[in-house]
Amino acid sequence: MATATAASPAVQGDGHKHKKNALSDGQGKLAWILLAPTLIVIIVVAGIPVVMSIRESFFQTNSGVDPNTGLIAAGEQFVGLQNFTNVFTGQDLVQGNWGQMGRFWNAFWNTTAITIVCVIAETIIGVAMALIMAKAFRGKGLVRAGILVPWAIPTIVSALMWKLIFDEAGVMNRILGTQILWLADNTPAFWAVFIADVWKTAPFIGLLTLAGLQTIPAEVYEAAKVDGATTWQQFVRITLPMVKPTLIVAVLFRTLDTMRMFDLPYGMIGPGKYHVETLSIFSYLEATQNRYGPAAAYAIVLFIYVLLVAFLFVRLLGADVIGDSGMPKKKKNKKGDNDLPVPATALEMAGGAH
Repeated sequence: MATATAASPAVQGDGHKHKKNALSDGQGKLAWILLAPTLIVIIVVAGIPVVMSIRESFFQTNSGVDPNTGLIAAGEQFVGLQNFTNVFTGQDLVQGNWGQMGRFWNAFWNTTAITIVCVIAETIIGVAMALIMAKAFRGKGLVRAGILVPWAIPTIVSALMWKLIFDEAGVMNRILGTQILWLADNTPAFWAVFIADVWKTAPFIGLLTLAGLQTIPAEVYEAAKVDGATTWQQFVRITLPMVKPTLIVAVLFRTLDTMRMFDLPYGMIGPGKYHVETLSIFSYLEATQNRYGPAAAYAIVLFIYVLLVAFLFVRLLGADVIGDSGMPKKKKNKKGDNDLPVPATALEMAGGAH
């Protein structure tokens, strides 16, 4: 009997013969080889610290005097889930934006509130920036550069700059003609962080939205104008639906980044300010007091919170973080004997606008 060559048709699971692609041999192994360096870096930089934090969350550092030896206690002891139960029960009461409550819950609500108000404002301003940058006018390059400068500035530099602006004798009070203590532990400090964060990161959403706007064909707007559509109708029925996939991903990235906010309020307002203390700051301050177990527990709770928000974005809003929404879809032909790739339509590749 004659043996089949590498180029001969091969019988696959569907019972039909398909020509074997010689270039596909070993691609899976090659992919793993190419991805191995990146995976190793991710495991070392992110994976190992996460595992160590999970382990540390089940322990507490000994303190005080050992009653058996009379010496200062050292080392650590296993406490199981006690650090996690203390997260919701055994907290010192503090006074913040939301009244008197446990320090963890105060930091939790600060994190949530800062995320919501900042992301909403950044989305509105960022989309407006993208629409401005997408227009064709003289000096467009200079305007784009000016809009993107705040995002390019390191966050700690922005924090120190805004700290000078919001100083008691700073520019903000001189403009307003008042003497507001923006940098004290009070409600104005919350809004000072809000202003600084929106100024810095709204260009990020604007930049990603601009990339989505540039994929919309100009002929679509020209056809809408011929049909008598107003500028608002074009924005609502063309721009927003077609830029939605890019905008959702941009909002997702900003939401996750804002939820772990640390450097802006810490560098601008300072530590121990309960009106702006976030979960990241709270966890860091606990670690600086050698309470590594509780600090790890707070960090893990924040990690789960961020993971839950990301899951909801992907499942409910359809955030395409992988970028496969425009991949060709496979449909069976009428006879059902072959699977033929059918190219996605323009609207499908733009996010499935309806």
